[in-house]
Amino acid sequence: MSLSIQGKTAIVTGAGRGIGLAIARHFEKAGARVMFADSDESALDAELGDSAQGDGPIRSFAGDLGQKLTLANLVSATIDAFDRIDILVNAHRAVQACDPLTVSDELLGDMMRENMISGLKLSQMVAKRMVTQADEDGQEDALQNGAIVNIASLAADRPQPQMLAYSIASAAQAQATRSLAMALAPKRIRVNGVAFGSILSNHVQMNLREDPNLRDQLVAATPLGRIAGPDELGDTVQFLASEGAAFITGQIIRVDGGRSLGDPFAPGVF
Repeated sequence: MSLSIQGKTAIVTGAGRGIGLAIARHFEKAGARVMFADSDESALDAELGDSAQGDGPIRSFAGDLGQKLTLANLVSATIDAFDRIDILVNAHRAVQACDPLTVSDELLGDMMRENMISGLKLSQMVAKRMVTQADEDGQEDALQNGAIVNIASLAADRPQPQMLAYSIASAAQAQATRSLAMALAPKRIRVNGVAFGSILSNHVQMNLREDPNLRDQLVAATPLGRIAGPDELGDTVQFLASEGAAFITGQIIRVDGGRSLGDPFAPGVF
């Protein structure tokens, strides 16, 4: 089976910077047609400039991805540009620390909306389009009719009290991944996740600037002894999106340099 995503159409959220951007660029280089989506229009403009205009293989979409109407418009814009959707990568994330004994309802709601609910809503919309495409294509024996990959975090099952709200949302996202995988399996639409750790995400970069000791802590907590660049997730996500992973669904694959094998209470961010 092929690992190729050549000619496939993908939506990648959180594609204005960090991990989402790295995955979207990886898909572009692999020959996919990519909709770069992000809540930060200025980040998209700075990264893509005029390259997302015209009839090329990439487009950009900016809007509040926490809003249902915005998500519906994203799906419509992708179909208008490329006629179909084959792959969805939910890489949009929001991370905020909190006092675990005084976490507010507002913060908990924000973390759930940004890290689980928005991705779930978009996945539902995209899955319906994938089902329609499969019916139109008439390929009942196809290995897959679509692939959804959620970018997750080790915070889903490794306690970090100062990230309580984010951890709860991450755990909910992992369960949503498994549940949606079960629901969509009969339609041959696969749903998987990639949980990362010790990856140079935008959030980690910000924390490294604020805490000069954090880099050493992260390296010490990672058996492979380094912090990986955000581009190192691209191959794993491509694999899960390709027909090479046609018999894999409902799984959360860890890309963390072995960090999840060590002390679950080791200091540092994911």
